Amino acid sequence: MRRNILLTVLLLIIIAPCLRAQRKELSQARSYIKSGKDFDKAEALMSGLLKDSGNTGNPKIYLMLYQAQRKQYEAGNEKLYLKQQYDTASLFNVTKRMFETLGRLDSVDAAPDRHGQIKPRYRKKHAAELNVLRPNLFYGGTFFVRKGDYAAAYDFFDKYIACAAMPLFQEYNYTATDKRLPAAAFWATLCGQHLNAPEKTLAHAGLALEDKKRELRTLRNIADAYALKKDTAGYIAVLKKGAAKDPLYPYFSPKLIDYYTSAGHPDSALAITDAALARSSRNSFFLFAKTTVLLAMGRNDDCLALSDTLIARNDTMPEIYYNAGMACLNKLYKMENAAEKDKKAVKALYVRARDYMERYRALAPDQKKKWAPALYRIYLNLNMGRQFEEIDKILNDKK
Repeated sequence: MRRNILLTVLLLIIIAPCLRAQRKELSQARSYIKSGKDFDKAEALMSGLLKDSGNTGNPKIYLMLYQAQRKQYEAGNEKLYLKQQYDTASLFNVTKRMFETLGRLDSVDAAPDRHGQIKPRYRKKHAAELNVLRPNLFYGGTFFVRKGDYAAAYDFFDKYIACAAMPLFQEYNYTATDKRLPAAAFWATLCGQHLNAPEKTLAHAGLALEDKKRELRTLRNIADAYALKKDTAGYIAVLKKGAAKDPLYPYFSPKLIDYYTSAGHPDSALAITDAALARSSRNSFFLFAKTTVLLAMGRNDDCLALSDTLIARNDTMPEIYYNAGMACLNKLYKMENAAEKDKKAVKALYVRARDYMERYRALAPDQKKKWAPALYRIYLNLNMGRQFEEIDKILNDKK
């Protein structure tokens, strides 16, 4: 019994100064608020108290903190209404802090009592107040997107979405009633993509896909996230989904074609190009992509025929000339290794290859690694001494 009394006395000795400090800080904060100014100082005092874990269970501190923040919001809102100079970002930021404060308070307020019952005192009132302000979280996000501050913007959209799962707002059933949630999720994924943060891009990706107007852009963001995570299976799965929805969208099909070509699956790459061309038979990009795939498959005659068709339509597309020239050189390899070769046909094809490669060189002078070895072989076999020496010098200089 005596030991219990001593423990109680010791606890009182320890706790009493803390309680006095709390009361002093609360009193000072109340004075700041009543003065009609220094609301930020009142907020700082309460935020300081909450850094001590011993104070985090005291609702009075949260209520005073919220009051200080609310006063800042009202003062800033009034200035904007009167078209007086005010930092708009500050208004949005204090709004977000109000949601954070009352979210924490609700957790304390809704803690089970000693009988295991949950009877929150403040939830209904605070949820009603914040529900009116909640659109400002969305607009705060779009504000920071326009400013290019994607980290801040993400936090706003994330907070806006998180409200749907918070017990504080269960009465409002945002998941069923808020039609803006998918748009907020889209912007959150876009912010994550700009930040090169896959975890943020993917956090709300499922919800973002419900925004059908931006579904393809969301899929692109998701694919980029998987690529950053080096999740090849996830990356390819999303590319396939996007290509199936729109074969002509300038991201999914080209990426799939590149992947299948580099992975040694030209048949799959050809299927992707044909699916796109079935939608738009004269699409120059996919016709060019098909020449590249045909070249990789060794279908040189088909590659040449299609390349010539594209050249006739647009003679300034450099890589078409390269593909056509390489198709000629591939054919020449087979002709030169045949048991009986037609020397005239071989020379004619070298001349044709030269025309393609020289045009490619003129259009893409920086691509020396591609045209120099090809022209070296062409000039050598056509006995073009001066041109051969020039290319030989280029190749030796690179070495």
